[in-house]
Amino acid sequence: GDHPRAAGTCLSKGPPFFWFCLSCWMPAMAAPAGNPKTGGGYPGDVSAARQNGVSSAASHATGLDMQTMEWRSHLELYVNGRAVKLEGVQPHHTLLFVLREKLGLTGTKLGCGEGGCGACTVTVSHFDHVQGKEVHRAVNACLAPICTLDGCAVTTVEGIGTTKAPHPVQKRISELHGSQCGFCTPGIVMSLYSTLCKNQEPSIADIEASFDGNLCRCTGYRPILDAAKTFACDKHHCSKAPAGYDGTASPKAEGDALVCSSTSAILSSPEYAAKAADALPAAPRVPEDLRSPAAAAARKPLKVVGDRVTWYAPTDLASLLALKRALPEAKLIGGNSEVGIETKFKHLHYPVMISTAAVPELQQLCLDPATGALVVGGAVTLARLEHFIEMSISEQPQHERTRGLRAILDMLHWFASTQIRNVAALAGNIATASPISDLNPVLMALGASLTLGAAGAAPREVLVREFFKKYRTVDMKPEEMICSVHVPATSKFEFVKSFKQCKRRDDDISIVNACLRVRLSPVADGWRVDEFHSAFGGMAPTTVRATRLESALQGKVWAEASMEAAHAALAEDLPLPENVPGGMAAYRQTLAGSYLLKFYTMVSLELAAERLGGAPDLPPAPAVTARDVSATRSFLSEPHPITSGAQRFSVPSGGLQRSSVSAASGKDHEPTEETERAPVGQPLQHVAALSQCTGEAQYVDDLPSHRDTLHAAFVLSARPHARLVAVNASKAEAVPGVVAFFSAKDIGEKENKWGPALYDEEFFRRDTVTSTGQPIGLVVADTQEAAQRAATLVEVQYEDLGDLVLDIKDAIRTKNFLGKVLTQEDGDVDTALKAPDAVVVEGEIRLGGQEHFYLETCSAHVVPGENDELTIYTSTQTPMKTQKFAASACGIPYSKVVCRMKRMGGGFGGKETRTVIISSAAALAAHRLRRPVRINLDRDVDMWITGTRHPFYGKYRAAAGPDGLLRALDLELYCNAGFSMDLTEPIIGRALFHSDNCYKIPNVRVKGYMCQTNTASNTAFRGFGGPQGLIVAEAWLEHLATELKMRPEEVRAKNLYAFEGDRTHFFQTLERCPVQRMWKELAESSELAARAVGIERFNAENRWRKRGIALLPTKFGISFTAKFMNQAGALVHIYTDGTVLVTHGGTEMGQGLHTKMQQVTARALRIPVEDVHIRETATDTVPNSSPTAASASSDMYGMAILNACEQLNERLQPYLEKAGGNFKSAVHAAFFDRCDLSAHGFYKTPDIGYDWTKPDQERGRPFNYFTYGAACAEVEVDALTGDMRILRADLLMDLGNSLNPAIDVGQIEGAFMQGVGWTMIEETMWGCDEFPWLRPGTCHTRGPGTYKIPSFNDVPIDMRVTLLKDSANPNAIHSSRAVGEPPFFLGASAFFAARAAIAAARADAGLTGHFTVDSPLTPERIRMACGDNIASKFAAKCSRPRPSGFW
Repeated sequence: GDHPRAAGTCLSKGPPFFWFCLSCWMPAMAAPAGNPKTGGGYPGDVSAARQNGVSSAASHATGLDMQTMEWRSHLELYVNGRAVKLEGVQPHHTLLFVLREKLGLTGTKLGCGEGGCGACTVTVSHFDHVQGKEVHRAVNACLAPICTLDGCAVTTVEGIGTTKAPHPVQKRISELHGSQCGFCTPGIVMSLYSTLCKNQEPSIADIEASFDGNLCRCTGYRPILDAAKTFACDKHHCSKAPAGYDGTASPKAEGDALVCSSTSAILSSPEYAAKAADALPAAPRVPEDLRSPAAAAARKPLKVVGDRVTWYAPTDLASLLALKRALPEAKLIGGNSEVGIETKFKHLHYPVMISTAAVPELQQLCLDPATGALVVGGAVTLARLEHFIEMSISEQPQHERTRGLRAILDMLHWFASTQIRNVAALAGNIATASPISDLNPVLMALGASLTLGAAGAAPREVLVREFFKKYRTVDMKPEEMICSVHVPATSKFEFVKSFKQCKRRDDDISIVNACLRVRLSPVADGWRVDEFHSAFGGMAPTTVRATRLESALQGKVWAEASMEAAHAALAEDLPLPENVPGGMAAYRQTLAGSYLLKFYTMVSLELAAERLGGAPDLPPAPAVTARDVSATRSFLSEPHPITSGAQRFSVPSGGLQRSSVSAASGKDHEPTEETERAPVGQPLQHVAALSQCTGEAQYVDDLPSHRDTLHAAFVLSARPHARLVAVNASKAEAVPGVVAFFSAKDIGEKENKWGPALYDEEFFRRDTVTSTGQPIGLVVADTQEAAQRAATLVEVQYEDLGDLVLDIKDAIRTKNFLGKVLTQEDGDVDTALKAPDAVVVEGEIRLGGQEHFYLETCSAHVVPGENDELTIYTSTQTPMKTQKFAASACGIPYSKVVCRMKRMGGGFGGKETRTVIISSAAALAAHRLRRPVRINLDRDVDMWITGTRHPFYGKYRAAAGPDGLLRALDLELYCNAGFSMDLTEPIIGRALFHSDNCYKIPNVRVKGYMCQTNTASNTAFRGFGGPQGLIVAEAWLEHLATELKMRPEEVRAKNLYAFEGDRTHFFQTLERCPVQRMWKELAESSELAARAVGIERFNAENRWRKRGIALLPTKFGISFTAKFMNQAGALVHIYTDGTVLVTHGGTEMGQGLHTKMQQVTARALRIPVEDVHIRETATDTVPNSSPTAASASSDMYGMAILNACEQLNERLQPYLEKAGGNFKSAVHAAFFDRCDLSAHGFYKTPDIGYDWTKPDQERGRPFNYFTYGAACAEVEVDALTGDMRILRADLLMDLGNSLNPAIDVGQIEGAFMQGVGWTMIEETMWGCDEFPWLRPGTCHTRGPGTYKIPSFNDVPIDMRVTLLKDSANPNAIHSSRAVGEPPFFLGASAFFAARAAIAAARADAGLTGHFTVDSPLTPERIRMACGDNIASKFAAKCSRPRPSGFW
């Protein structure tokens, strides 16, 4: 497969040929700047100068002897303003490695290692001697070879500010709640910082575009965007806050003060009123020795000889060509986006690398004054090209010569990311011959050519359309290189348009891209096609022309009749088998046809505009109806609307509680009579936000290594089901630096077993493997590099076993189920379904999994101590299980193992159990070797072995009366457990608990099946099965609404649970259920009725753009359903200066748990929140803690802390009275009076527990209470491509009396966007029958290149969040409700809104009635469900009724 940030991998088995990396650095020896008029250093006949320059260099190269050339062997590099002298630099090391491992600058994070998440973003500066100015760029440090930084100054997050003196960017992101887990934050800070270094007065649009290479899994992006926009020059033009979100009350007032915030309010705030240029310190200055022209001229070319790689960086074209002649096998390197991925993930080795970065002859960029042709040097970056074209178009915006430039620009805007474009070269993208290159189709269609140079040879001109010979093979000799690209200008009546569709707009490879060009001439009967050129990517092993299409249109009249033949010809040109690599055959063919329709419509409209614009003698253009004009629109080419957000909440008084049981009522959570809540209820910022913004917050991999620390790497199974015949580690053990290899033979059979519920897993597979990615062994070495390299050398011999069970379909066929079938039954389902007036529907829905994609991968650092002691630093939600299974694996008591966890870079359930594999393996090695051992999983390994959200299949029968009232539900749910049980039983159980959503159903029968498959064991994920049950409920309800001929919202409203007295199908009576009130309030505030009318009007006026709206409720049960897990402990120490240290069993993963606990502590002790500190979570202070999960941590640990504080308050009461309430004086006196100033608090959730083995009515009460919510989303889809945008999202959550509204709003927004990802974007893929192009049992989605989470561009244009007023919850700490998981399902409102838009498109195609779409509702599924003639033609040829998926 092809990588989105790489130029591509050469798989040719023929002779080696030259190719450029996608990336190309611009160092201090910068290029001629160029301008659209003069051509930047190559005046006159540009084509001749180009040829002569290459010819001269080629001739000169023959006389150069590389052995006698003078080379410089040291790097000239500055980091954070200081010169860096690197001893023993290795050319294959990246900038990120040097920053973290050599310089100790751990603020720059390793998130993915492939330039796809932005966590490693730094600012790279150099001095451009031609332009006479400094150039600042955001760059991915994980891809940048350290040698490419020669002559540059690097600025990291530590270099711009500290917590004591933060940079304005750091300060604003932290105080405006833009950092939660914080792992992505340094990269986001540096992206914004880089933008401001380039332009201190950016527009809001500039700022929103600048984050296209950064990902955040926690915040939902809105608060980051709000903080960034405070630096915009046009911030005062932001639209006003929506009605009802413009209150100004202070949260400190309490007493139901209505607090509102919005993007508009933030940007107009006096605090941020100053211009960015006035508020910002100066951009970093490139040091003088890098600025000096004399020093630059005297700088010799670079040659660095490393242990594994030799690096050359010539400074002129002749030397480069001479090197290439002498070393034809060498890899030419630009920014390392290709080679970095090949060496890191594919374990390829290139002993010689030659950088093209310092060759000024390759930096030519100009428009030929005579012809208007674009000339691009072989090392010109895409960012520079993009800016140049923008300037060129701005000078002649309507000129026909710029139409080709516009087509290039449209692609450049969406090419990879800002960080990649800042270093990537056009020539590299061409030379790698990627079949999905975004720019190659444009160049082919425009008739571009390449100038190839080689030592001693005349320059050779090759047309791009003739350059690609076969997959990854081009017409270029080993000694040749691309010196320049020549793109002809377009002429009068010549029209060009480029197209692209991908899974996500930001930083994603194309599924299909294309460029179409036509030259027309006016004739008597209309417009004749004189030339038609086409090029398509993603439709063949190379970028290809559609020659039949071109022939079909050549000489024809540009009219709809000609298009019918053109579509038929295009289908013949681009046939795809179902098993085509990449899949989606029907969709890809449909996209090609859709592009042709879009192009025809666009050209016809432009012809009409030409005639109306002052040329009435021209023939009339083909008619385009007003409805069909929408075909020309594209989310990619039209300006992105500026996003905005609004939030509102009330801060009540009272509602405080005691931890004790009331003697009078016997109820827990006894209320107090106090009214003042602060600091509880105040919207305080995350306690670690600023340290996260400055890079000072440490994560496990940031901790300094102890002396003699070793590094570990797993050896993982490569077969999905096989017997282990032999494991031979001899080659690995021979690698220098390798200390040991551990496998199942090194651990007892009992010690090797583990599992969260059932001990059905092994730390190291002993006899068989039942999935790829299972640990077989562990290599331990003195460096991570040595351990990982050695792990690839371990030889494993397999004997394949039996048939594979890879998905739910296979498991149902073979009855391969785990455990028992879980059932719940209430009422008489069969009788209700048979009622004569019942409206009964039957159907199914398939739900894909979801990768957690926490930004910090799983890691552990284990330090042995005396007497078999172990200290484990790890990123986990489960310190207790970490301690338990590490001790078990090592055969030592639990008491000798301490797990310490300060913070996680995200968890979302993915670190609830699966981290145990990593920490236990490292613990075993550290215990046996008596040396510290650390392991940090690469992103691809983490995504491969740790599992995902469970894929589900739901099969239902549901009934309602003619009045729309629900009568019965008969439901079967199947989930893909993977190879082991893990937490599958409680997950399928929670899905059953939530299969009613918020609807009263008199008769229910639900069953849950756990399917065992030969794939990674799936695990907990935010919602824990609840969202799967909820979305299935909405699927059958929508089906019923269609049959009843009612709007889904009408059916939903009719069946909502009542405020009091209704009972669920699992026999829990609902108390204070506000869902009917919330439905009414949200329907009114979201203007549902009026917007629905407007959407109907929009859909009637637009054939190819459709909108939909959906309003959904949600109900989520709070508590662990396993009774024993609902317990919590806390330890509170008061020190003699009056400050307080709190330790509790919960872990901080960005959700703000520690912040809320500090607020609870401060309120209980009546001290400032600044005097409360939480250091870490550790098993030696609070033992036996349950995992931080189930959204119950604030409830449980808040009560445990409150319990401890109540004990301390009771002890301190006499001293407080004597001290007049002065806490510090009282503490001081108590200490000298020998009063205990430490207390342990404990809490257990009362009156809950559910036993599946008992009869339904006797099983118990599974949940302490429920959190409720509702969402209304409006979505617009492009019915020709399947692309979509969320126009508006209104969210209403009942969080009782919120402990911290700012943190809770952040949780809501982040959960919503994560839910949007699950239902609309994110798709896991494993090799199975659905994906025959993948090897069975292999995981395809193992990084940001193949797996897409929502990006900044996917945020709703208008996002509004409200917390429900007057809904205190008596069952949780200080009348609050849990927030972490409940809002997640609200993201499904976008799914059902998009489904409504699809229904409108289907109606235009003559299709009515119910239809099924699966989740995620990707562009492929949207497009193929629209049912028009283009889609149906190709869908009819498929063997599957719906697009493939892994479930």
